[in-house]
Amino acid sequence: MSSQIYGIRAVLEAINAGQPINKIFIQKGLKGDLYKELESSARKSGIGLSYVPVEKLNRLTRNNNHQGAVAQISPVEFHQFEELVEQVLNKEETPLFLMLDGVSDVRNFGAIIRTAECCGVHAIIVPKSGAAPITDDTVKTSAGAAFNVPIAKVDHLKDAIFYLQSSGVVVTGATEKADDEVYGIDFNQPTAIIMGSEEKGISPSTLNIIDHQAKLPLMGKIGSLNVSVACGVFLYEVVRQRRN
Repeated sequence: MSSQIYGIRAVLEAINAGQPINKIFIQKGLKGDLYKELESSARKSGIGLSYVPVEKLNRLTRNNNHQGAVAQISPVEFHQFEELVEQVLNKEETPLFLMLDGVSDVRNFGAIIRTAECCGVHAIIVPKSGAAPITDDTVKTSAGAAFNVPIAKVDHLKDAIFYLQSSGVVVTGATEKADDEVYGIDFNQPTAIIMGSEEKGISPSTLNIIDHQAKLPLMGKIGSLNVSVACGVFLYEVVRQRRN
């Protein structure tokens, strides 16, 4: 499962080695050239930084040898985006990608991964910044599916969308702002489904570049579904269409 690395130089080495780091906790008020190098490397790699009191680091490591920096390592290895897309496109099956735009709750993420695995999603794509990390809770909520579905992190989701579109993948976004319902979209073609964040949904700039927008019919007074539930409905509509 997930583990920790502590010590500024050790964390720097982990970044340089491409370790799947979820987040780095840095002691508030830390100074020095090595600290600045760590901060710069983390930001260039799209790794989240959290500035915390020394007491927080002491609790995380249960000792005082952290030197002001602790990195949390993901229990899951991430895939290189373009290589993963090519692998999926070379399969004999009709490709199905799932993209998450700002889903930040680790349990929602885990539930989505579990449903994606059950629905035959070939790859999940998330942005490096603003996305939920893969933690032990994510893996537990996914019932282990996080080890079965390839996941890629990208610098910018919009660039990933353009790349998929140029590869012949039709991109559909789930949004209650859509005019069309999901049942009218043709999913019998290479497809990517985008789900938005729990609070804001899909960003407007992303909605502007996708091929289709689709919604779910809501019969009650509540204006939206939980993102993991909505994701399940969208993915099972893909499954329904492809089985007929």
